[in-house]
Amino acid sequence: MKVLITGGAGFIGTHICRRLLKEGIDVRVYDNFNPQIHTSSSMAADIADHVELIEGDVRDSGTLHNALHGCEALLHLAAETGTGQSMYEVSRYEQVNMGGTANLMDYLVNNSSSKVCKLVVASSRALYGEGKYLCPSHNVVYPAFRSAEEMDKGHFEPTCPACGSQCSPLPTDESSPIQPSSFYGITKQMQEQMTLLFGASLKLSAFALRYQNVYGPGQSLVNPYTGILAIFAGQARKGEPIEIFEDGRESRDFVYIQDVVEATWRCLQTKTSGLAAINVGSGQRTSVLEVARAIVEFFGSQSEVNVTGAYRLGDIRHNYAELTLANRLLDYSPRVKFSEGIQAFLVWAEQQNQQTAEGYRQSLDALRQRGLMRG
Repeated sequence: MKVLITGGAGFIGTHICRRLLKEGIDVRVYDNFNPQIHTSSSMAADIADHVELIEGDVRDSGTLHNALHGCEALLHLAAETGTGQSMYEVSRYEQVNMGGTANLMDYLVNNSSSKVCKLVVASSRALYGEGKYLCPSHNVVYPAFRSAEEMDKGHFEPTCPACGSQCSPLPTDESSPIQPSSFYGITKQMQEQMTLLFGASLKLSAFALRYQNVYGPGQSLVNPYTGILAIFAGQARKGEPIEIFEDGRESRDFVYIQDVVEATWRCLQTKTSGLAAINVGSGQRTSVLEVARAIVEFFGSQSEVNVTGAYRLGDIRHNYAELTLANRLLDYSPRVKFSEGIQAFLVWAEQQNQQTAEGYRQSLDALRQRGLMRG
């Protein structure tokens, strides 16, 4: 099988390349080496000689269509990924995430010589918005995105849409309503729906993997718009203050990169077929304050952890994945606990060159200037 991986030189793509090569798969990588994510314009040294690399942008339909020639499977990872950034670079996120995916579907539906029989797209938990919660009076509810008026008062927990009571988070399953709270989430929703629509229309196997917060060795330490683990690690190594949004109790489902690779590989296996949107996560949630304290402790840092009460519009409060469907369809169960994965990531991060925090500060300034960050 020959697989095209768009965005294959990135964090997730590089790890998947290694797994596919180990499985004897012929890999072609398509990547534009966006400097916001990449520190160089080359593949990782250990795989560079073993994959076919095409440098190009998913907005360039001609180059992209040529890259698809002869491939039997498509793994679409290429995307702009910053939740906050998506709220003001709207056109770029639309063109890359939605337009790039449309270019791929255009090739599949209009090219009679296409050999592609399997599609896998990197979707995101961001399309759920706040996700699934439990109200003491109304049982399962799906809160709308949080208002600036309430968060200005320090009221960060989502409330029941029926009675206004504070709710507690539940694991969000794939049947939950799609109601993204950021433009990034909207673009991931569209990527997913396009992939599943044309998969069904063309009678191809198609899977949309709703990745949670993926982390691990190899993730970008320079991209200021994603990855609080990388940001906090850089600040802790320098002894700089670590400033946490809201009240620090907001939580995420951090899923280790090797678990993500395993789920993705199981979709690409020739024996796996069908059409489905599937959560890929750890099934556990960890608060941002817990993350910051673990990182400070690991480095023995003098960094102060400051809970600021500031917040970003478009952020969600909690999330963690319900994994029953992933287990049933892919026999997927996460293997790496956060306590183990964070150690592996920080050991790796400690060996990397120190990164400046200037890009992160500039990203926050950009949000403030547009009224998208308060406090």
